[in-house]
Amino acid sequence: MIVDSVLTNAKAYLNGQIVDCSIAIEEGKIQKIGKETQMPNADEKTDLQNMLVLPGLIDEHVHLRDEGKAYKEDFTSGTAAAAAGGFTTVLDMPNNDPVTMSVETLRNRMRTAQRKILVNVGFYSEFPKKMPAVQDIVAEGAVGFKLFMGCQIGGLNIDDDQALQDAFKEVAKLNVPVAVHAEDKATLTANEEKLKQSKKTGTADFLRAHTEAVELKSIQRLLKINKQTGVRLHFCHLSTQEGLNAIAEAKKSGRTVTCEVTPNHLLLSSEDLKRYGQMVIMAPPLRSKNHLEALWKGLENGSVDALGSDHAPHAQREKSASSVWDVKVGVPGLETTLPLILTLVKKNRLTLTQAVQLLAEKPAEIYGLNDRGRLEQGKNADLTVVDFNRQFKIDASKFKSKAKFSPYDGWDVQGKPVKTIVNGQLVFDEGEIVAKAGSGFIVRRGSM
Repeated sequence: MIVDSVLTNAKAYLNGQIVDCSIAIEEGKIQKIGKETQMPNADEKTDLQNMLVLPGLIDEHVHLRDEGKAYKEDFTSGTAAAAAGGFTTVLDMPNNDPVTMSVETLRNRMRTAQRKILVNVGFYSEFPKKMPAVQDIVAEGAVGFKLFMGCQIGGLNIDDDQALQDAFKEVAKLNVPVAVHAEDKATLTANEEKLKQSKKTGTADFLRAHTEAVELKSIQRLLKINKQTGVRLHFCHLSTQEGLNAIAEAKKSGRTVTCEVTPNHLLLSSEDLKRYGQMVIMAPPLRSKNHLEALWKGLENGSVDALGSDHAPHAQREKSASSVWDVKVGVPGLETTLPLILTLVKKNRLTLTQAVQLLAEKPAEIYGLNDRGRLEQGKNADLTVVDFNRQFKIDASKFKSKAKFSPYDGWDVQGKPVKTIVNGQLVFDEGEIVAKAGSGFIVRRGSM
């Protein structure tokens, strides 16, 4: 048998161990993992020179923009950033222009993406205006639903507990997750109005609006509805000790609840607002160091399930304004997440096993991506090849993303993604995109 390609001299992460091996790839799948002498003949051979090979990483939380927001990011630039950051699959959030919240908007978004993407992309949907459409949206291929609790975005009335309960019951039947941005709209709106009336417009005022209580109140409300419906609830970008404690308690009682943190909420604190200013305005905001310590404990004890970058690209002009209320929230993260995490592994803050679990295995498990997340025979040939010893400075001016800014600009890191292989095809190689736009696949629920 002659396969498409064989990768030799790999140090692959297999079942919690680093194993010297070769990997055979055929028709986009891992055909065999073993010694080089056991490999079939191949049309192409690549010597990985003892580089570390990880399962293709999955970023469950990205905003790829495009359509009406293409000036911030488009599918090609966003997935180029993903490939450069070592991510082979990303899940795209629905707060787009137009909002992804119907079969039609999802289908159009997939159609636009198909000819542009470089890595594999799955799509969330917001809730539609009429709940029977939930089933059709999942049948169209949505990997899950996203619910923004801090402001009204989709068709579901977030102020109505009964409407939330009815919607969650519909989704529970389909066994797809609901990813939640947990900030209580009523409390947040009241805080903001009070500050605006007092002419409070500084970066510290953003924290005074987005308090810890804003997150906790929303989490507690949603956990009650989860208990009534059994929906699979996934809390995005968790930022507070109290919020994590509430989720950890729910997990202990066997509830269908998971959560994610971002590198931003692990590595930056509210003190960094003085250093970076409006650039690091994000929702939820950066917190005080005691919350960072709690999130780190959550990583250590397993109450935090996954890492997501919350890649949120904006035009540079949108990150500064005379009033903090006019600043667009979020920072790009696809090209910084892996180097930051590998540096933490080097510093013994995390183990490599934890990093792989957080960035590949658990996202695959939460979203039912059964054909990826691990290096195994028959799985998708998605591989992230890393030079674990390479030291470099993060340089935001060289990002593949259109958003060429980052609070991590100039940071010294160790561990660089050097090759990204998607569906058996080399997409990123030593700083360059080497595949054509449109080479990535659309990840559809039910086709995995």
